[in-house]
Amino acid sequence: MLQAVIFDFDGVITDSEILHFRAFNAVLGRHGCEITKQEYYRDYLGMTDVDCFKALIGEGRLAVEEPHIQGLVQQKTKVFEQLARTEGRIIEGVREFLQMLSQNRVPTAICSGALRAEIELILEGAKLRGYFDAIVSAEEVKRGKPDPQGFVLALRKLNQRRVTPIAPGRCVVIEDSHWGLQAAKAANMRTIAVTNTYEADQLKQADKVVNRLSDLTMQDLTQLCS
Repeated sequence: MLQAVIFDFDGVITDSEILHFRAFNAVLGRHGCEITKQEYYRDYLGMTDVDCFKALIGEGRLAVEEPHIQGLVQQKTKVFEQLARTEGRIIEGVREFLQMLSQNRVPTAICSGALRAEIELILEGAKLRGYFDAIVSAEEVKRGKPDPQGFVLALRKLNQRRVTPIAPGRCVVIEDSHWGLQAAKAANMRTIAVTNTYEADQLKQADKVVNRLSDLTMQDLTQLCS
């Protein structure tokens, strides 16, 4: 029986991955560094901002000392927020899917490598914040995806409101990347991948792959947890 749905954010709820890419390069350019779109989607997309900057420093591409990473993150967040206010959008089919879950009283959460302020900004602007019972953002975990820590914490938050706890196997995770799917599998949760960021053949580890969330029915979700 389905008991909860946990969403990734960037690439699942909002079409903001390209905005993150542009924000990263805006900051990196001040230090003589640049990443291509292909590199970002192949190597860095699943990382938190901190981990992305750390990786670039470790690769010798970004000549900045690690103690300055938080400053880079703050700069990147400021650029991203400016872009999100003018260019952020909710992915087609998301609103209808959330309405379906709400009508069926299915608890929902977000587990994202994005910062809390970025998530709240877009949700409030789209009037979607009320659909989510819990949010786990980058600041709340020590290890980002593909580590399962974020999904475990999201489920723990959902269970704080319940007398009978939700079992991981009764929880469906919706992701757009192999990093996220790997993390959800490690948390013993069921998985659905949407082809917003990667082609279906790159998401084969998911239990189910769809082109848009509004293609899913309650029966589809329930069958995954049976």
